[in-house]
Formats: sequence, structure tokens, C-alpha cells
Amino acid sequence: MMKLFVLAVVASLASAYAPARSFVTRPSTRLHESFGFDFAEDTYKNQPIQLGGEANYKQWVNKISDNSMLNRKYNVIRRVRELDLLKATADNGLLSKLEEQGLDLVTIEKLLPLIEELGLLELAGSNQQLLVNLAAPLLVEPAPFLIPLLAGAIAAGPVAFYGASVAVLGLDAYLLSTNAELPFVGLSAGVTLGLVLVPLGAVLAVVGSALASLKK
Repeated sequence: MMKLFVLAVVASLASAYAPARSFVTRPSTRLHESFGFDFAEDTYKNQPIQLGGEANYKQWVNKISDNSMLNRKYNVIRRVRELDLLKATADNGLLSKLEEQGLDLVTIEKLLPLIEELGLLELAGSNQQLLVNLAAPLLVEPAPFLIPLLAGAIAAGPVAFYGASVAVLGLDAYLLSTNAELPFVGLSAGVTLGLVLVPLGAVLAVVGSALASLKK
């Protein structure tokens, strides 16, 4: 009898210190794109076919409007003619100054195989839309003001491009050191404008190096 009593006491003590089982259920983390709504499972049943994807929408807009903002292409030739850039190039002697620096037709012919080896033509062909609608306006629209500056810099030689590169990069460094901010938005001027100034400074340095190599 005594043994049974001792066993009962030991069993009760062991159960008292045993960790209790947790019956708390964890919430399910399973996600549904439909958010529980049946109509959100198949969008093509609840919207016009023209809105089913970016490609379909662009094709539909192109059918109803030939001059829409969505599919409009920048007309490079027309803008060059309207801005009279060929006359500006001739008046400033841009081509003759390039030839004086050593960039003549013979040099250009030597560069053509290198351009093909680097795959630049293939790269340009696969990014026509980006070049026409983004790069071309950035080059053509300010060209009436840039051509005289470019002609003067080419006449001065590589030093002009090196100096411009140092000035541009120095401006960005100054903005960063002074913690200058853009008005109204409060963003760092050095970081924000540096997205343009740093690549521009690098391009100017490369152009200066290219002109210096042509002189050799």
C-alpha cells in the first residue's frame, strides 16, 4: 500500500513539472491573388480584350489613333530640318574642325570594324525605340545651342574636354560636400544631379582622350 502511495505521489509531481502542450493554432500564411473574390481569378472575363496586357492595349490604341502619345515616335529627320541643324553644323565648321583634330574619313573607316566587333550596331538595332524616343530628343533638341559650344571645344582640343570634365565632376563634389538639397522636394542635389553629372563628366573625359589619341 505504501509503495502504491509513493508511486502516485511521484507520478503527480512528474506531471506537474512536465511542459504543457500548446494548443494555439498558428494563422495560415497562404496567400491568394484573388483576395477571396471569384471575379478576380480571371481578368479576361471582366474586362475588354483590348485591356488584357500592355501589348494588346498598345495595338488597340494604334488602331484607333495613328498619332497617339503611347505609340508616337520622335521624328528625327523632321526636327533636324526644322531646327536647321545641317546649316548650323556647316556655319560653325564642325566637320572641318574635327578633321583638323585628326578625325577624317580614313580614321572613320578604321573605326568601322571595331564598331562591328563590339556589337554596337546590333545593340542599336535591338533598342531602336529607346534610341528614337529617348536619346534622339536629348541630342537633337538642344543641338542649336550645343553645336557652337562643341565646335569651340573641338577647336581648343582635348584640354577643353578635360577641363569641362573636371568642372562637372567638381560641381557634383561641391554639392555633395555642402549637403545641398533640391528646392521643394528636399532630395540631395549631389546625389540626384550626380546621376547626370557623373556620366557626363566621364563622357567628356573619354572624348578628350579620344581626341588626344587622334593627334598621335
